[in-house]
Amino acid sequence: MIEFTYTIKDPLGIHARPAGMLAKEAKALGETVVTISKDGNTVKASQLMKVMSMGIKCGHTLTIGIEGGDEAAAAEKMKAFFNENL
Repeated sequence: MIEFTYTIKDPLGIHARPAGMLAKEAKALGETVVTISKDGNTVKASQLMKVMSMGIKCGHTLTIGIEGGDEAAAAEKMKAFFNENL
C-alpha cells in the first residue's frame, strides 16, 4: 500500500463536481483501490456519495491510500489529479 497526504486548496473543497471527477479517476484505475481518510473516517474514492458525505473543505488534510495493481503508477496519477483539481 502506498499512502500520501494532501491538503485541499480549492476554496469550495470537494463538492459534487470534483467528487464526481475523483470517483471517475479512481474507477479508471481498474483493480487498484483508492481510499480517502479524514479524521479517522475512510471511504473508497470511487464511491461518489461517500466522498461527498465526508464534508471535505478547503484546508482539510487527507490521507490517500492506493492498494493493488500498479500502485506506483496509480499513486502518481492520483497525486497529479489532486494537484491539478483540488
